Amino acid sequence: MSHGPRSGLGAVSSALLAMSRHLEVRDVLKTIVASARELLDAEYAALGVPDDHGGFAQFVVDGVSEEQWKAIGPLPRQHGILAAMLHEARSERLADVRKDPRFEGWPKAHPDLVDFLGLPIRDGDEVIGALFLANKNCARPEGGCGFTEDDEELLGILAQHAAIALTNARLYERSRELTIAEERSRLAHELHDAVSQKLFSLRLTAQAAARLVDRDPSRAKGELQQVAVLAAEAADELRAAVVELRPAALDEDGLVATLRTQIQVLDRAHHARVTFDGHGVKALPASQEEALLRVAQEALHNALRHSGADHVDVTLDRRGGGAVLRVTDDGSGFDTRAVRHAGRHLGLVSMRDRASGAGGTLTVESVPGKGTVIEMEVPGG
Repeated sequence: MSHGPRSGLGAVSSALLAMSRHLEVRDVLKTIVASARELLDAEYAALGVPDDHGGFAQFVVDGVSEEQWKAIGPLPRQHGILAAMLHEARSERLADVRKDPRFEGWPKAHPDLVDFLGLPIRDGDEVIGALFLANKNCARPEGGCGFTEDDEELLGILAQHAAIALTNARLYERSRELTIAEERSRLAHELHDAVSQKLFSLRLTAQAAARLVDRDPSRAKGELQQVAVLAAEAADELRAAVVELRPAALDEDGLVATLRTQIQVLDRAHHARVTFDGHGVKALPASQEEALLRVAQEALHNALRHSGADHVDVTLDRRGGGAVLRVTDDGSGFDTRAVRHAGRHLGLVSMRDRASGAGGTLTVESVPGKGTVIEMEVPGG
């Protein structure tokens, strides 16, 4: 073993204790990677948690600066050596990863990796991650790997405990999400009661204004102004209720179901007719689904609050391996050439940033008096 017995046991003990201290999944992943790199004295370490689309839901590295990581670009795909560890569930110890027939290269800014040690992290029969190290800080034997069988065994022990720590962190986060969901449900009921009271007050005030309109127009005007105030407050609380009713975990319900539920609530909460239609859209990477949902929410908010639309139609269609979202309204529209004002007022900059951040594109078509169409396309996984 590359460490003496006492220092090796001490290092393993420290690593396991560090993993057990954290409850957030991201923190656990970072601790596992940092512990593995330090324990086996490697230049680089990484851990990827696979998604269901041939990529990684999370990918954590140690030994690479923030600037380097940004320069490398998008997360890796599940191919080559990573795919072998994930799909064949076996360890890999290589003298030179670049000479392996499965090696498919890496981005220009990627550091140069030579000797390589990697293995899957398993929870029972399920592979929940891939942990690997590269460039052992030692003199390498001629034509051999710097990582030894002892290193492989030690990393295997670390991976077993990493699986426990990661599973516990996931259970904790799930428990917290359930607590948040319960709290949201409670708050939604409270909001419903508050809105009901506002609507009751609004109805009484409107009735009073109707009785006064002939004999005391001035007082009737005051009552009607109060009606407008109450209506605005009720609308604000209904919008808050919609936000609170949002599902706690998009990846559990899926984008189509989440959009359909939210749009049904909006259709009930607003005078405008709000419809949704989805066609053949498969599950997308989590980042793309979240971006599509956020853009849909922003576009719907704009249409319902600012455009005066009678109809707002939302469609989500499959396009190639990805999807295209369209939010169309028959409202007042705006001059797209007035980008500064409209962009700031309608959140177009935010929507474009969300689309770009998910690897997608956003287009906006609008003409004063002729409504607006906002379309976002993402490439899929």
